[in-house]
Amino acid sequence: QVQLVESGGGLVQPGGSLRLSCAISGRIFSINVMGWYRQAPGKQRELVAYIGSGGYRNYVDSVKGRFTISRDTAKNTVYLQMNSLKPEDTAVYYCNADDDDSNTYWGQGTQVTVSS
Repeated sequence: QVQLVESGGGLVQPGGSLRLSCAISGRIFSINVMGWYRQAPGKQRELVAYIGSGGYRNYVDSVKGRFTISRDTAKNTVYLQMNSLKPEDTAVYYCNADDDDSNTYWGQGTQVTVSS
């Protein structure tokens, strides 16, 4: 089992920045890919960014150049640095992990609201 706990959400003005954190515990050694998803009201959950065990990263087009996903293995934490935030980035952001046995784990979510 893997447990994920997100933090760092909040209210920010357009153009501002936030850093989300995802603390990982449990069978950390079994994790292959970590990612961040988001779900806005009335919309489907979408993948925002992911990072593989080898460090490969990918992003949805709408956040490229603005968001950065990173992983601190010493702290067992994955981050999502979000810069130049836009109102359309408003959503609940979820941390996600996939393990060696193709199990998928989710955090509880953290709200990000971009508004003036």
